[in-house]
Amino acid sequence: MATSISDLYALFRRHPHVSTDTRRIEPGSIFFALRGATFDGNRFVNEALAKGAAWAVADDPAAAGMDARVLVVDDTLRTLQELARTHRRTLGIPILAVAGSNGKTTTKELTSRVLGSRFALHATRGNLNNHIGVPLTLLAMTPDTEFGIVEMGASACGEIAGLASIAEPDYGILTNI
Repeated sequence: MATSISDLYALFRRHPHVSTDTRRIEPGSIFFALRGATFDGNRFVNEALAKGAAWAVADDPAAAGMDARVLVVDDTLRTLQELARTHRRTLGIPILAVAGSNGKTTTKELTSRVLGSRFALHATRGNLNNHIGVPLTLLAMTPDTEFGIVEMGASACGEIAGLASIAEPDYGILTNI
């Protein structure tokens, strides 16, 4: 059982696809059982493994049962975020953050088109710009990625600072406040 971020990162290097949704499990991926206001991903750990996930990360020991492929952590979301920060640091590439009240996705898409003509680029898909989407964006970056663009959205004061602490951007664009 991986108990540290470095152990989990070594596992991620062998299984570099991460999922938080059992409807989109890829064989060999790592499933993160996240909790929300109306859902508990821990209830779907067995389904994720049955659909081909190689490993699952859960914060409910009951979700693990006797399956050694389930890694129990204190907080699944925090672990996902720490894994993403570790991956970002390991890649060592420039990251551009795009934030603001409106226009983020359009600005990110336009910037991606321009920078993508020069760099092997990975950018946030759609508007996955929150405390889950930012880590998933970072974890989708491959060793071949030369430049990353991360869209960051907020619904409360202080959320951008939290997202920036995960993505550690080198550059930023503020669209509108």
